[in-house]
Amino acid sequence: MTAIVNSARAELLRLRRWPTVWVTLGAWLFLACLFGYVFNYVAYTTGGSNFASEELGRQEIFAALLPEALPSVLVQGMPMFGGALMLVLGAISAGNGYAYGTWKTIYTQGPSRSAVTAGSLLALTAFVLGVLLATLALFATITGLIALTEAESVVWPAFAELARSFGAGFLVLEMWMLAGYFLGTVARGPALSVGLGLVWTLVLEMLLRGVGGLLGPIETFTQLLPGTAAGSLVGAVIGGDAAALDTPGVLDVLSGPTAALSMAVYLVVLAIGTMLLIRRRDVA
Repeated sequence: MTAIVNSARAELLRLRRWPTVWVTLGAWLFLACLFGYVFNYVAYTTGGSNFASEELGRQEIFAALLPEALPSVLVQGMPMFGGALMLVLGAISAGNGYAYGTWKTIYTQGPSRSAVTAGSLLALTAFVLGVLLATLALFATITGLIALTEAESVVWPAFAELARSFGAGFLVLEMWMLAGYFLGTVARGPALSVGLGLVWTLVLEMLLRGVGGLLGPIETFTQLLPGTAAGSLVGAVIGGDAAALDTPGVLDVLSGPTAALSMAVYLVVLAIGTMLLIRRRDVA
């Protein structure tokens, strides 16, 4: 346990001083604000239509900007943008260790491979939680300012609703981070693992879901994909929010419990698969 804690502390130090991590965090916060609030607020103030759905009226767009809609806005961008960026972070965290010989040195001279890997994953999990907290704080500030600017009463959502949204967001980001870490371990480098991960999340899954509408077996297969589970979980959290349901990546293919169970299985499989691969494979 001491070796795991020490490895996690070392990994957190590396993450804090790594510019790529802060660029990734900044990119996510920028995209989340842009698609969560900026576009909707511009549409509301100019009288235009919502960027995601032309059928929404001005009052419906405004309702999505108020504090009561915070749980939906918090998670609506995570199946696509947030998941892709966390996958990139996991892939470069694992892949760069091979590219620069860091893992080879640690595995041959330092603690056990299991302790190092567990510490690294623990540190990245802490970073995922930090990303969620930063996003929540930023969104709460923005939506509160919008409500005050528009002379609306600030009514915050129920704690249970916000906690459910936070938990769903954690499952989505954690799963994609572990997927990226697994790909970085398989490829032993950042470039190939990032490329494969982004092609899968942003291209291949969408194509399969499009073809699945025509071919039954493929449609059944798409229900087992990680992106389907992530999008369906967020769709279940959002519920009847029409503006958020039209966000790319948000789905209603699986029920909430089924999607959560699927993601839990992916979390376990990816973590165990990474550990087994690192333990059994040569470090050279």
